[in-house]
Amino acid sequence: MHREIDKDVRPDYPVSWQAVAMISLMRSTMRPISSIFLRHPAALTMACRAVELTRRLPSRLPEHVRIAEERFGACGGEWVRAGEDLDEGKVLLYFHGGGYFFCSPATHRPITWRLSAVSRRPVLALDYRQGPVYSLAESLTDAVAAYECLLGRGYSGSDIILSGDSAGGHLTLATLLALRDSRMPLPAAAICLSPWTDLTDAPRQTNRWLDPMLPAGRVEWLARRWTDGLDPKDPLVSPAYGDYTGLPPLMIVTGSTEVLRDEARRVAQQARRAGVPVRYEEWRRMPHVFAILADVMPEARLLFRHISRFLAAAQAIPEPVCTSPDGPGAGTAAA
Repeated sequence: MHREIDKDVRPDYPVSWQAVAMISLMRSTMRPISSIFLRHPAALTMACRAVELTRRLPSRLPEHVRIAEERFGACGGEWVRAGEDLDEGKVLLYFHGGGYFFCSPATHRPITWRLSAVSRRPVLALDYRQGPVYSLAESLTDAVAAYECLLGRGYSGSDIILSGDSAGGHLTLATLLALRDSRMPLPAAAICLSPWTDLTDAPRQTNRWLDPMLPAGRVEWLARRWTDGLDPKDPLVSPAYGDYTGLPPLMIVTGSTEVLRDEARRVAQQARRAGVPVRYEEWRRMPHVFAILADVMPEARLLFRHISRFLAAAQAIPEPVCTSPDGPGAGTAAA
């Protein structure tokens, strides 16, 4: 089972016409919109207000999918259940993406209901606090608190899977490191979709002009804003600099043309050096967090089959021993 996980995978499926159409649409719409919004703090506030409207819009979900609201201290969330025969003794805790200022559990239901289906368990999508009002530290506090709440409700670490996309992938990795450093029970596995892992001011050259969705300069601007007053190389701020000793199996998914591709690959390499089984998947020409496009793109639907196989293999691996590394791997600045 270890061999099924610890490897690089570059799926060679033909790129579908739906993917070609979506990539073209993103390049002509999402990329220019990102360039406009990620230039001024006032634009972030406008984007946050736009997200609030999405919470009131009806969702187009299959009839077997049920949504229920949940509260966790300073934040909220929603339970997503895809089917009636789920294992209610297990749970997947999901952190949505959106650059720490955008999106919500509602926007990411195309991902969360499918994760519930392939993991055969309920998904708790956390509505953690975000900027520009709140800091990275408060987002991380919410994530750890939600995990602790699940433990308090009787779930063991081996009953829990963590997952997130983009900024939510960053939060997934930071949460793992924080849990490990606090010597808390660790989850059985974690899945990161197009994770944002390096918030330093290092310029991004790879795929700078190929990414159809994210302008590299705007990602760098947002990173500088969120790390103001912090050490950007603290592993809880930039998980790309973390020591992954003792963590559970990871699945990391990227697209080959993403501007964030190389920093996700760096995490996979560092985790492997620390003895963590990592399944790194790099999908040809797929855009940032393409899993969210599963309603229209066949490649995104295929990805969930890969996730299902990873989870089956990961849960056959013995539970990791929670150990805190000595030296520079343990981050504290954002805790």
